[in-house]
Amino acid sequence: MPQGQPAVIPDDGLTTRARRDRPLLIVHTGDGKGKSTAAFGLALRGWAQGWPVGVFQFVKSAKWRIGEERALRTLATTGEGGTVTWHKMGEGWSWVQHRIDPGAQPADAAREGWEQIRRDLAAQTYRLYVLDELTYPLKWGWIDVAEVVETLRARPGRQHVVVTGRAAPPRLLDAADLVTEMTKVKHPMDAGQKGQRGIEW
Repeated sequence: MPQGQPAVIPDDGLTTRARRDRPLLIVHTGDGKGKSTAAFGLALRGWAQGWPVGVFQFVKSAKWRIGEERALRTLATTGEGGTVTWHKMGEGWSWVQHRIDPGAQPADAAREGWEQIRRDLAAQTYRLYVLDELTYPLKWGWIDVAEVVETLRARPGRQHVVVTGRAAPPRLLDAADLVTEMTKVKHPMDAGQKGQRGIEW
């Protein structure tokens, strides 16, 4: 198995194994395409390792049936890898017995989703969390950035978290262990072409 060599070995008193196995906070941000796709690739790897995976989608419509969701849900039923639990804000989140009141504000639903993530982190429900497009509720002020950063920093156990979305706040970037910025060089939409099945979803 390929293993990279770190450029710096910190004097932190940890063994190589202990340092390697530390849980990561990962952020995929930037204006380019592929942030969520990369996060779902991590979810696929986690599933293959037998990890319980929790996906929380903050912005995408509940009506969208994206390919990664179908694939991961199907894989989770095989009994060969880990479990995959998929939550969408637009559905009123799957742990709510009733749908969110149609008159409720999206900000309320976003906060509800964040509170569930906090409960799951405290209970160590998942080994990998995909917080898809969480950066938008942070940018819009629906969820407090400082609270998110502190909660993610203080999470117990070996829980990996990947956050996706444009314009990730600087405090989140500073707290992250791994940050990737997707940079758009060229996109079909620049030439007036809309998203298509199998590429965007």
